[in-house]
Amino acid sequence: MIEVDSLYKSFEGQDVLKGINATFDNGKTNLIIGKSGAGKTVLLKCIVGLLIPEKGTITYDGRNIMSLGKEEKLLMRQEMGMLFQNAALFDSMSVLENVMFPLDMFSSLTYNERLKRARTCLERVNLLEAQDKSPEELSGGMQKRAAIARAIAMKPKYLFCDEPNSGLDPQTSLIIDELIHGITEEYGITTIVNTHDMNSVMNIGDHILFLSDGELSWKGNKKDILNTDNSTLNGFLFSSEILRQVKNMGNK
Repeated sequence: MIEVDSLYKSFEGQDVLKGINATFDNGKTNLIIGKSGAGKTVLLKCIVGLLIPEKGTITYDGRNIMSLGKEEKLLMRQEMGMLFQNAALFDSMSVLENVMFPLDMFSSLTYNERLKRARTCLERVNLLEAQDKSPEELSGGMQKRAAIARAIAMKPKYLFCDEPNSGLDPQTSLIIDELIHGITEEYGITTIVNTHDMNSVMNIGDHILFLSDGELSWKGNKKDILNTDNSTLNGFLFSSEILRQVKNMGNK
């Protein structure tokens, strides 16, 4: 579980996060949504320790990340998995070498143990047959799957995903959503997903936070979100004609 309490962050005197209070449960896909500039990425960067907030606390299972020493923070980072927007695979390495990279850097496993773990992760994302390929030989969806395999290689307690479906078609996005959701439940990970994808919201939104102008404007789940009376959230959700039609059909 990750807890954020009264979090404030500003840049050049401009408040970007304004007293955010949130809880992210383990074994759940926790989604952060909102318009561009709402503060989603800043919140995610604060949570993972890439930005230091002016006020507030961030605790990982009771551990305040901002009060930890350098060595303690390094150890905690080994409990985190990251899935970046562009996959961020190393072009100079094979798919297998990419997945092994965090194990090579941070684990004390033998080579054969690291190799077995990496192949297990690739098998979990149905990509074992591509282990010897280079990232440039993979489709966008396959690159994201390889990145997921790398993100879970260290058996993380916490998984952070920044726009995981960016640049993917709807069918491939669904596959990525199902992988993230399945892995989260299977391993009891605390997963936080920063997304604009409304399909993800409806497919895997166990817990959803809606940010508006740096504030937490609404929280709930995928069942609640279509029936909210929050006008700001409704304006965000039903900005397209297709989604407005879906809402109207649900009201009939």
